[in-house]
Amino acid sequence: MRIRRAFPIALAVVIVAAAVTVTVELRKQAPPEAARLLPGADAFLYADFSWIRKVSNKPLPAVSHDPAYETFIQETGFEFERDLESVGFAMHYPARWGGTGGAAEPRFSEVFVGKFDGQRLAAYLKHAAQSEENYNSVEIYSIPMEGRAFRVAILSVDAVAASNHADPNVIRGMVDRSRRLASPFGGPAFLRKYYKRVQLASPIWMIAHVDPSSPQFGGMWSQLLPHPADLVISASYNPLHLPLRTGALHLAAEAWAANGADAEAIASKADTFLAMFRSAEVSVGSGGTDADVKAFFDSLQVRREGSKAVLYATLPTGILKKMVESPAQMPAGGAAPGPQDAPKPR
Repeated sequence: MRIRRAFPIALAVVIVAAAVTVTVELRKQAPPEAARLLPGADAFLYADFSWIRKVSNKPLPAVSHDPAYETFIQETGFEFERDLESVGFAMHYPARWGGTGGAAEPRFSEVFVGKFDGQRLAAYLKHAAQSEENYNSVEIYSIPMEGRAFRVAILSVDAVAASNHADPNVIRGMVDRSRRLASPFGGPAFLRKYYKRVQLASPIWMIAHVDPSSPQFGGMWSQLLPHPADLVISASYNPLHLPLRTGALHLAAEAWAANGADAEAIASKADTFLAMFRSAEVSVGSGGTDADVKAFFDSLQVRREGSKAVLYATLPTGILKKMVESPAQMPAGGAAPGPQDAPKPR
């Protein structure tokens, strides 16, 4: 009798444990939060800045602050190069690019994860906003910027969503997804389709659809891709038990073509480009070539794998460290994600 009573309880415990295990494993394969909350789009970019800071064990280089960005820092207490941990971007192509966006030019949606002072940020956004909407207990601030509405929502203590898409349902959907973080199946369909191709624990990656027939994708893409393809580019760090500063990033760029013939053509053209790069590197002279740069060029290889062409390379973190620690490498005006778009208070 006791066995009969205990069996249903034991079975229930086993089922619950199995469900938790499956959920945890699925969440490991799900995109990170900053990407999972993004809306459907034609291209996605993710960057984890906490990892980049570990390369040199120093803060990111200071960038010049224009008056609007300086005002943003003083009023919110948030500085992108210091407080931003990670960011996810979604790019909505216009119809003339072969995308699904409704505007004549590209539109963007972002999720920023970092150290925010929610009260100060809310006060700043409220002052800058032309209108507000309370959606699902979250305030959405609509700020006029460059002739369009730039909508911002504080999702949690460490996450903020923004979008300049014309459709207000885009940012509303981001709010809805932020309330369903426990779901291991979160994220847009295009992102979920290819995220499994992103290398494990990649601090930076991009997933994008590219149509070389569109003038906006001219230049290298039109020479490299015979037909539209989906790109998955990621960088994975493998320390091999070495100090972080002496490790390397393993780069992988996959071009998913419509068929094997297109993949073969892409691999062949990429090989030609690499041969040209190597020839240029040799012509500079080995005496003046940086050892890390030479190691990077030597590691480049391309091959076809079924209906995709893949480029592999190893980037010594010494190169990244030099870029991070050298202010001269920073673009004029600063390149930290977002400060140039900080809304000006009215």
